[in-house]
Amino acid sequence: MSHSAPAMGKRPSTLRGATLPKWSPWAIAAGAVVLAVVIGLVGGLDSKVQWGLIAGILFVLGTYGIAARVEGRRQAKDRVATSLVWVCFLIAVVPLASLIWTTVKRGVKVFDVYFLTHSMGVVADSEPGGGIYHAIIGTLEQVGLATLIAAPIGVLTAVYLVEYGRGKLSTAITFFVDVMTGIPSIVAGLFILSLMLIMDLQPFGFAGSLALAILMMPVVVRSTEEMLKLVPNELREASLALGVPKWRTILKVVLPTSIGGITTGVMLAVARITGETAPVLLLVWGTNFINTNPFSGAQASLPLYIYQQYANSAGSNAAYDRAWAAALALIAFVMILNMVARGIARWKAPKTGR
Repeated sequence: MSHSAPAMGKRPSTLRGATLPKWSPWAIAAGAVVLAVVIGLVGGLDSKVQWGLIAGILFVLGTYGIAARVEGRRQAKDRVATSLVWVCFLIAVVPLASLIWTTVKRGVKVFDVYFLTHSMGVVADSEPGGGIYHAIIGTLEQVGLATLIAAPIGVLTAVYLVEYGRGKLSTAITFFVDVMTGIPSIVAGLFILSLMLIMDLQPFGFAGSLALAILMMPVVVRSTEEMLKLVPNELREASLALGVPKWRTILKVVLPTSIGGITTGVMLAVARITGETAPVLLLVWGTNFINTNPFSGAQASLPLYIYQQYANSAGSNAAYDRAWAAALALIAFVMILNMVARGIARWKAPKTGR
């Protein structure tokens, strides 16, 4: 006669210690904020930045103290590391969000269709009215020409460094790319200005494009170089093993695989040069009238327009409002560029599914 074993329930694990609930970080953060406000009010601190820093310090200290008491010091150190990451994230995001909010709040006062479709023309800086149509045209043409010059040269240079570069020439190119990455924009402007003085040329839009291209090239080279290095060597070896020439392997395998990162790098470089003011101020000068020819005569641009309107805004709310509205347009322009870059990167990304 067989006897069945009695049903035994699972014993609860005794290896797991006490843990804080999932909502504990939010509770600690709320307590830190309240305590920081109390300290700020009692101590007479008027700056909200000081309140935020005190709250961040209290949040980290409170996290460690409570976690060490409940979970132990080892787990407390892990939670402190996570807390520091969140605090640093907020320190980086809060100024950016504040900047965007301030620009939107002050820029929407005159930001409308009229503002986008009219130039300053005969409108004085102290008078209301006028717009940024002439500055938009100048920015699009100058940045577009700079991109047409810098993007191909930068991508081809990166291809040479990654796929062919060996010896002293490759080392020299890498060195000069590193040097160009850190040069101030005013130096690029002075270089083109010296050439203009030698050839006795007057300010014109294409001169600004040349200076912007100098600033853009090292960014394109560096970003493209890093993207090409991420392409697995197995893909190159498989293509070469089939008898495909190296140039065709680069064109059909390497570049399509990394096109998403390359496009993003180019767009980041475009965003970097779009807001440059010094080269445009030296080489293009600016004008209140529409000039669609970048190879003849002075042109306007959004960064220069913002600078001029703010510089002439003393006692004039109209110029001050136009400066903020132009800054809002510039931010929107850069945002649109980044969205287009992401769309192209996703469209051109290699298909991994079956």
